[in-house]
Amino acid sequence: MVRFLTSNAVALEARSDGLVDQTVRSIHDLIRGEKLQVGQALPSETALAVRLGVSRVVVREAFRSLAAVKLIDLGTGRRARVAAPDSSVLALTLDHSVHIDQTSVQQVLDVRRTIEMRTVALAALRRTDADAVRIATFARNMSDDFLNGERVMGHDIAFHEAIAAASKNPVFELLVGAFHVVTRQTWPIGWAARARDADRRAVIAFHVEIASAIAAREPQRAERAMAEHFDNSTKALLAAGIT
Repeated sequence: MVRFLTSNAVALEARSDGLVDQTVRSIHDLIRGEKLQVGQALPSETALAVRLGVSRVVVREAFRSLAAVKLIDLGTGRRARVAAPDSSVLALTLDHSVHIDQTSVQQVLDVRRTIEMRTVALAALRRTDADAVRIATFARNMSDDFLNGERVMGHDIAFHEAIAAASKNPVFELLVGAFHVVTRQTWPIGWAARARDADRRAVIAFHVEIASAIAAREPQRAERAMAEHFDNSTKALLAAGIT
């Protein structure tokens, strides 16, 4: 059914939208101003409505907007809380950008290659023993599950995210985590483009070499192996017609 709005209704709706945007900014400023940390509760809807001079409905819509971009968590029956950084919003942005032809897959790979070469070098320098074991385990799992492409892909994604965690830089964790949506769409194409088992085994060998370099605390070796890995992946996708 088509909804026809009177001029007064249009003005009221526009005013409401403006109040929600203003309230979103005010809540964001409140989080910063009061130095609220991850997991800490925000004031209740009622308290914020009084404080900001708006209705509870406006506050509720502002909360929903902030929750949609993962800045706050809205749990059933409890107060809104400050959320931890989440890569999913950036992941959706990258995916959207590729699908509307504003960014190419190869451009995403180019950026990812640059980021992960630095990430792997830091991981080699900063990793804990537990990090090294975890990274090596994912590489070994890729080999163990060689005949199941879906599982190999899962281990591959977890491998790169474990390296980002080992870098001890949460920004790299956020960025590398954001690539997984595009990766899950392109990885099967690259895997299929490598028709011979030997070519697929070579992919896993890159991961084993990267894990070995990290365990040995050899950042330059780790960077070289990561660069070769991405160059190999780029060639496979180009051969499959992915530009």
